[in-house]
Amino acid sequence: MDTPPVEADIDIDLDRITEAATVIDPAFLNTPQYVDEQLSARLGRRLMVKVETLNPLRSFKGRGATFHVRQLPVGSTAVCASGGGNFGQAIAYAAAGRGLNAAVFVPATMSRVKVERMESFGARVHVVDGDHQQAARTFADSAPERVMVEDGRDVRVAEGAGTIGLELTREGGFDTLVLPVGDGALITGVARWVKAHEPDVRVVGVGAAAAPALVESWRAGEVMRIEPRNAFAAGISIGRPYPEAVLRTRALVDDMVLVEDDELVAAMHLAATTLGVLPEPAGAAGIAAVAGNHVSGERIATVITGANADLELYADAWPRSHA
Repeated sequence: MDTPPVEADIDIDLDRITEAATVIDPAFLNTPQYVDEQLSARLGRRLMVKVETLNPLRSFKGRGATFHVRQLPVGSTAVCASGGGNFGQAIAYAAAGRGLNAAVFVPATMSRVKVERMESFGARVHVVDGDHQQAARTFADSAPERVMVEDGRDVRVAEGAGTIGLELTREGGFDTLVLPVGDGALITGVARWVKAHEPDVRVVGVGAAAAPALVESWRAGEVMRIEPRNAFAAGISIGRPYPEAVLRTRALVDDMVLVEDDELVAAMHLAATTLGVLPEPAGAAGIAAVAGNHVSGERIATVITGANADLELYADAWPRSHA
């Protein structure tokens, strides 16, 4: 369902995206982007992939986290809630790089693998049985040195992610850009740059059908709370987007589609067998949308956003015919 972007003042600043490209930890910049002929042949269309998994965090989240955290005062504690685990790792990593403390609040369902990775970067991880987001806010409000960092709301997180758009447009050659959507920081930051420099490119978001809150909010034009059916695609599973994310996506995104869990599994397998990269489910959402013919376009670009795969969990979901 194509919905023309809504005219609105956009707070994502192009100059700050340019600045971000000069100050973000180089480990996250200038990632590989290329057309794989085998993958394109399997899809029946030309697909350029940008691989954001070959870094200390195995995801793109380090771009926005390091850009945001570098502005925090000396002595701060960066506090965040992380439902999927990747943003928590990113805040922990960015805080450690600045000599700051980090406190990350996660749901009780968080895999032990991801908790251990956050702790390895120096974060104090709080596992919460109830509302981990509210617990993080309460903790942040209880001391002046604690600063809440909110993925999907804080504009510098989106601007850091926007450096992906800067890198994609250097090469160009695509008519459609397909990106996973969870909290909206990635797609809005990247779309802001791409729309300013390649205005004819269609930007399409891909959400998990099991967690459609931002997609349905974009369609409705207002914040909608929809509890996820599951957290299989944990990196893009949220229950309620921030109002800022809805406004930004409405202004910058041309279309939104949803993919089912089995499509994500098939896309993970397709990436592994053609690219030699095993994404986590959220990281494979763009490929899933193209493979499932949810997206039009002949020259498409997408981003493999993360590879923090809990292999034991995904082994249970992996089709035996794909073993």
